[in-house]
Amino acid sequence: MTQPDSTPTLLVDARWLEQHRGDSNVILIDTRPAKEYWEGHLAGARHFDPFPFHHKDTSDRGMEEFHGQLEWIFSALGITGRETVVFYENDSGMRAARGLWALQYAGHRNALMLDGGLKAASAKLTTDAEKFARTNFRIEPNPAVFASYAHIVDRIGSPDVQIFDVRSAGEYFSERIRARHGGAIPLAIHQDWTSAQSTEGHFKTPAELRANFESLGLDSGCEIIPYCQGGYRAAHAYVALKLAGYRNVRNYLGSWAEWGNRDDLPIEHPRRKP
Repeated sequence: MTQPDSTPTLLVDARWLEQHRGDSNVILIDTRPAKEYWEGHLAGARHFDPFPFHHKDTSDRGMEEFHGQLEWIFSALGITGRETVVFYENDSGMRAARGLWALQYAGHRNALMLDGGLKAASAKLTTDAEKFARTNFRIEPNPAVFASYAHIVDRIGSPDVQIFDVRSAGEYFSERIRARHGGAIPLAIHQDWTSAQSTEGHFKTPAELRANFESLGLDSGCEIIPYCQGGYRAAHAYVALKLAGYRNVRNYLGSWAEWGNRDDLPIEHPRRKP
């Protein structure tokens, strides 16, 4: 098995957090639901739950709206683009991964996740919310980390592109249908997104992730496009693939909420083996 060529810096641990707690250029973003945030969060953390901000339209017009949404969100969070931003939740989950991916897509160069989340941090929690100034964040979209439905349609069956379905098996096999149509994007390789997590809620090691992805047939020389229902679990897979050394990874933002609700896109209907 080949080892990851160069693992990007996407994760920080509890030790890093303790060492950089007082840094003025470090912003902590708590991505849990608001109720959990107000029950106790890391000192200085700002709150942003990405779940209410679904976006399933990856047309040109839809992406213009998404860009406006991101500018509004990151401005409200006081982000300028010059600081280090660390997203966290209770473990290494999809909420924090979505925040990381979205900020990377927006052109920010130093977006990170707290690996293991609050379960791994030994810091005392607070219910105080510190004041901070709103900014005027302007995005510089990074198309290399994003896939639209049109991008995928043009590349289905291409030998250098692989689609990675990270939904549950029930969704993949149309046992749980969450859109107008059940099924999957044709030729998609499937594995539930949680396979990238350890039992403790951390990401598995880069070597473990790489071995697993290679066993599925994911080729590091290909463009890999993960998708799920709304681009959240796919954002987690995006991070996991990057950690494993896969360099060309694009999150399909619209995912099945877009693909499965259209009548003009190809759909495959996988069946479980008897």
